[in-house]
Amino acid sequence: MRFAVATASIMSKISTDKLEPSKTVLLLVDFINPLNFDGAEQIAPSALEAARQTAALRGRLAQQGVRTIYANDNYGRWTSDFKELCKHCAALRGVPGKMAKLLAPTRQDFTLLKARHSAFYGTPLNILLEQLRCKRLIVTGIAADSCVLFSAMDAYLRGYSIWVPPDCIASETEQARDMALAQMARVLKADIRPSDRLKRRDL
Repeated sequence: MRFAVATASIMSKISTDKLEPSKTVLLLVDFINPLNFDGAEQIAPSALEAARQTAALRGRLAQQGVRTIYANDNYGRWTSDFKELCKHCAALRGVPGKMAKLLAPTRQDFTLLKARHSAFYGTPLNILLEQLRCKRLIVTGIAADSCVLFSAMDAYLRGYSIWVPPDCIASETEQARDMALAQMARVLKADIRPSDRLKRRDL
């Protein structure tokens, strides 16, 4: 049911809007997050900083016409949609509310809900990226060693080049983040420059 709603929402937008090509796309993974899992206290400070850096990067990219896609778990709220999830998280105190407000989607952004770690698994993400003629994916979000890593792996398998700015991702420990980054750089040929190193070739 949830997949049908998510797919219908995105496909409706594709069919009614004329999508300008976006060779590069910014992907936000699980930033809209109530942080109610084991290890949330450990990840919260770095998650908030990653959200701040991602918000700044999104602003710079939007000025160049780069589109943004949100891919988010629904955290057991099986009857929810993305707007309801954002509203729920924005109403929370502390880091969850701050992240939701920092990264609230705009009318130009695309949103989808996912059921597993990867943003590609069981979602229409790849169809949307093909419609946008995307070649390069900037992957941000939490956690670096889980959902970010799985999403980057699936993007690599589908032929996208990948940029994972280390300041735009977070894990429960800095070591876990750095190990995930090293694996993505080595195995997936991911670019791991910080977000402030944005260059024209990234657009």
